[in-house]
Amino acid sequence: MVSKKGVVAVIAACAVAVLVLASCQADNGSSAKAAGGDSPKTPSADSLQEGAYHKIDAEEGKRMMDTGGVIVVDVRTPSEYAEGHIPGAVNVPNEDIGSQQPDGLEDLDATLIVYCRTGVRSKQAADKLVELGYQSVYDMGGIVDWPYDTVSGDGNE
Repeated sequence: MVSKKGVVAVIAACAVAVLVLASCQADNGSSAKAAGGDSPKTPSADSLQEGAYHKIDAEEGKRMMDTGGVIVVDVRTPSEYAEGHIPGAVNVPNEDIGSQQPDGLEDLDATLIVYCRTGVRSKQAADKLVELGYQSVYDMGGIVDWPYDTVSGDGNE
C-alpha cells in the first residue's frame, strides 16, 4: 500500500521536474535570441531594437526638438500631414517605408523622432526604420497626444 506522504512526494518531485525543464527551455530560447536568432550572422530584430528603438512621450519629444539635432518624421498620409503637423516635420508616410532608405532620411546615424496620429503607424514605421539600419529612432506615438503648436499645409509653403 502507498502512503499519502509518498504520493505527495512523487507529485512534488514531478512538479519540480516540470519547472526545471520549462526554465531550461526558456533559457535556450533567450540564448538563441541573444546569439542572433536563427542566423548567427544577423542580429534579431529584438536585439537591434534594444539599442536603436526608444519609446518617448510628447513632453520628451518636445524637449529633444527644443535642444535640436533631431529630424521629426510624420509617418501619416500626405493629406493628414497637410491638415496639421508638428512644425519642421518631414512627411514620410509609413506605407512608403520599405526596403530602401526613405528620401530625406539619408543619415543612418541621425536622431529620428517618429509620430503618426495615434501611435500605431509610428511604432510600425520605427520598427521598419530600425530594420533599415537607423541607429537612433524615437517613437513619440500620436499627434493626438501633442499639446503644443501645429501648422497646416504640405510643407512647401
